[in-house]
Amino acid sequence: MDPVDPRIERFWTGYFSVLKQFRIPKRVIPWYQRHVQGFIDNHPMVRLQAQTPETLQEWLENLSRNSAIQDWQFRQKVDALRLLFAHFLRFDWARRFDWDGWASNAQSLGKDHPTVARTYEMIDKAVNDPQNPLGQSFPEIYRKFLTVIRLSDYAPNTERSYLGWINRFLQFHHRKCPFDTSEREVSSFLEHLAINRKVSGATQGQALNALVFFFARILERPLGEIGPFKRPKRARRLPTVLSTNEIETLFSHLQPTHALMIRLMYGTGMRVMECVRLRVLDLDFDYRHILVRAGKGNKDRCVPMPESLIPALQYQIRRVSQVHKQDVEAGFCSVFLPDALARKYPNADKELRWQFLFPASRIAQDPRTGIARRHHIHQTVIQKGIKQAAAKAGILKRVTSHTLRHSFATHLLESGADIRTVQDLLGHADVSTTQIYTHVVGRGSQGVKSPLDRLT
Repeated sequence: MDPVDPRIERFWTGYFSVLKQFRIPKRVIPWYQRHVQGFIDNHPMVRLQAQTPETLQEWLENLSRNSAIQDWQFRQKVDALRLLFAHFLRFDWARRFDWDGWASNAQSLGKDHPTVARTYEMIDKAVNDPQNPLGQSFPEIYRKFLTVIRLSDYAPNTERSYLGWINRFLQFHHRKCPFDTSEREVSSFLEHLAINRKVSGATQGQALNALVFFFARILERPLGEIGPFKRPKRARRLPTVLSTNEIETLFSHLQPTHALMIRLMYGTGMRVMECVRLRVLDLDFDYRHILVRAGKGNKDRCVPMPESLIPALQYQIRRVSQVHKQDVEAGFCSVFLPDALARKYPNADKELRWQFLFPASRIAQDPRTGIARRHHIHQTVIQKGIKQAAAKAGILKRVTSHTLRHSFATHLLESGADIRTVQDLLGHADVSTTQIYTHVVGRGSQGVKSPLDRLT
């Protein structure tokens, strides 16, 4: 293997540090590197230091004529080169280059892109939303926020959360122009959250993450030293876990329509959204496992298929097949597909294997595309079913859908499962997250017996 040129290694190390500073997700960084490498390979006789706005504009014009490049890919290429020339190499001409013009020059994201849940058709409506100060007062900044956060492939929930914190920040500073704010305003807002709003440390950290992203990626002014500000004491919360007896009692009070999903969540450790998003092809009856696609952190993982639920799952597939057949006959045969699968497999949305395992009870119009289709059951159906069953069972603990996941992990550890195995099944990136479940193993307090019980 040829040794790596130290200059090339230093170049990429420096570029990656800029990507990190501008909050580019780790999973997207290889694509940014590929876009920059593509530009370099296309100009083999010209060093990066000798590049001009004319050569860059010619390159972008050629890309824009390539029909094989999707709009989101074009925007991502523009963003990769912007960070290269304007923020890593820091060319004067790159500061004046019309990056936003080129990024907005691409047409709206395709309906099959991963951002389908947050398409551009809803932007105008959001701009006029009185609950969205950023959209109302600074529509161009808001449009850039949507473009950048979707290019970075952040989850829809993260987008909503970040936008909420940005709006609270603007409201706190009386809708002051974001470009006129600085670290001092950020510090005062964070301190307000801790002192006046009494938020937890995790909530304050989430607000800080949103503002760091906003300043770095949208305003292109990465925050420096914020300075000291009041931080809430970080609480260490222990998860609520049901005993096996409580689990059995809870299950005995489930509605028939909820029973399979809730039992499956406890038997696999899946989160509620992972459960409702299951598709028919995710079930492997031969190997007795279930594939959880794009879980938290956009990671896939396998979980065990409970043997006791196999007949019920097979019956559920037959039921989905019957519903799908009726939908086809009625002209409602397509299902939403993630990522670029709709482009790669044009007819896959009509196949049984891609249908949701737990379909909604009725056809609904997709607000993003206007297509009438059957989506998966809403997660609140499961959440309400668990809450009602816990109330009927007389369980005094706070029982939520996530309680089943906590119970799954704890009961596995009690049965002698290795903590690394439990970590993989839960999809935790760090084993320290999994270790919190050891608090109930050994009678709840590391096996210590109360001195009261020693008295005769």
